[in-house]
Amino acid sequence: MDRAEKKEAVAELTEVFKSTSVVVVAHYSGMTVAQMQNLRKQMRAAGATVQVAKNRLVKIALESTDVAPIGPLLKGPTLIAYSDDPVAAPKVAVAFAKENDKLVILGGAMGKTSLNADGVKSLATLPSLDELRAKIVGLVQAPATKLAQLANAPAAKLARVFGAYANRDAA
Repeated sequence: MDRAEKKEAVAELTEVFKSTSVVVVAHYSGMTVAQMQNLRKQMRAAGATVQVAKNRLVKIALESTDVAPIGPLLKGPTLIAYSDDPVAAPKVAVAFAKENDKLVILGGAMGKTSLNADGVKSLATLPSLDELRAKIVGLVQAPATKLAQLANAPAAKLARVFGAYANRDAA
């Protein structure tokens, strides 16, 4: 990799660190190519990205960003996973680490907050952004549905009473 390629890689990484909401750092030593491809595929399906980059270039890219505290984690064969959804990358990384013991989560960052391995695991247990949106929509719709049922209930009761009187008179 020549100097121009390194500058370009640092610029791309800096942009990634400034625009994403969560970054996860993990060791991947001993993983096969097939396992790495499987991890990339799972991350892509969740809307996240996995990248293996030179630690020195990542540290240079981190200098001017909010996620700079993850710099000390970058020792040895590390990979970074990041996503716009604050839960997507940690969720996939933790699930993959449970299945594959060669992926060891070191920590990460969410905005300006530095996370250790337990922090990443607890972040992975949270519902995703889409799940939260669905819950909010459900909560907003529930009162409207109940209000409509209450508004229709007296009319329905009145109709049943009239129906009962009509059936009684017919009998």
